[in-house]
Amino acid sequence: MSRDAATIRYAGPSPLGETGYRTGLEWNTNSRTRARAAEIIAQYRADQTEVVRDAHLRSEWAAHAVRSPELLDRVQHAIGASVAVENTFLMIKWPGRDFPVPWHQDGVNPRMQLDPERSVAAWLAVTDATTVNGCLQVIPGSHAAGYLDYGREESGARRGKALGVQGMYNAPHDRGVWLPLNAGQACLMDVRLLHRSDSNTTAGVRIGLNIRYVAPGAIRSSDGHSPSLYPLSGSDW
Repeated sequence: MSRDAATIRYAGPSPLGETGYRTGLEWNTNSRTRARAAEIIAQYRADQTEVVRDAHLRSEWAAHAVRSPELLDRVQHAIGASVAVENTFLMIKWPGRDFPVPWHQDGVNPRMQLDPERSVAAWLAVTDATTVNGCLQVIPGSHAAGYLDYGREESGARRGKALGVQGMYNAPHDRGVWLPLNAGQACLMDVRLLHRSDSNTTAGVRIGLNIRYVAPGAIRSSDGHSPSLYPLSGSDW
């Protein structure tokens, strides 16, 4: 576990209000998103790929998705006019595969911490996301505790070992709220907000695109790490 990163805490107000999230935003039409999902499934079905890193640099559709007008407008409202993408992950939950994601916070890892007043996380539904195929569960207001200690989960999954908050069992929380989304919808989250997801127990595929948006000065490196940013707006880069 990286104690250096975990002990840096931000417990100030959230740019997304008391709950620390906004949901039901639209990043694309439902029909276009479903067509895109079919292409993604065909592309990755043979290898059963579960995680595609930096999807916005690999796929034209993802590069367009991070610039979705409604989504980008909400991001700018939260963190300012100058916005860049720090990271994206395309997450594919295949039917019958063990793919739970533990309780975690998006803004901290062994290499860096994100200033929550200058950053925000987004989750885009590429297929419908439901309580049975692995939609997000969040704990409203949990961002107020700041960054918590974390460690790598014990897992032999091909996707690798995810970061999880120490001392939190990976199961639904009694204060947790499910965030089901239709294909083409999205949610925004404070980068300190606790969230998780279950495995996909349906016969279909569940696909989501994770995005970390940052404003200038948002990244605080813990080991000299200097990420390659993907500017979307503003001239401060």
